[in-house]
Amino acid sequence: MERLKILKSKEVKEFKAILKKQFSYALEGDYAYLENAKGKIFLVNKDIARLPLDKLKTDRFGIYFAEKKHDHLRLSLEGAQLFAQEAKKNGKELSNVIEFTMPEMRSYYHGIDINKPEESETKHVLLSYKGQIFASSKLKEGKILNFLPKIHRGETIF
Repeated sequence: MERLKILKSKEVKEFKAILKKQFSYALEGDYAYLENAKGKIFLVNKDIARLPLDKLKTDRFGIYFAEKKHDHLRLSLEGAQLFAQEAKKNGKELSNVIEFTMPEMRSYYHGIDINKPEESETKHVLLSYKGQIFASSKLKEGKILNFLPKIHRGETIF
């Protein structure tokens, strides 16, 4: 069973500061933040404190939101979508969003890195198609690195 650490207020503030720095927005929802030994951050409802966690046998809590490495975050597929929905609900505009065309989207879902030569800066980005955020990735040397898990790859995307 995986041991998850509940992030303290100071750690949550640091986490939100990184989100704000990367995407000009930080989560405003009332979540509890859990972190595993590999730096993966999970979001859960704060009501989890009412449960006797030490007596439960489970391998996972909440939604896998992001992976924390040093001073940056890579949002999970579900995390990017939740993040974008919350920002939209609160009327906030996100930064570092790259819009995809249909051919780029198809290539991405086949596991291929996408060339974006007009973008030369190295940064974490949110990927969008027709205004809808669908994933998070890293832009490096004009190329969007494909972090899409193999389980989500396929021939038919919609």
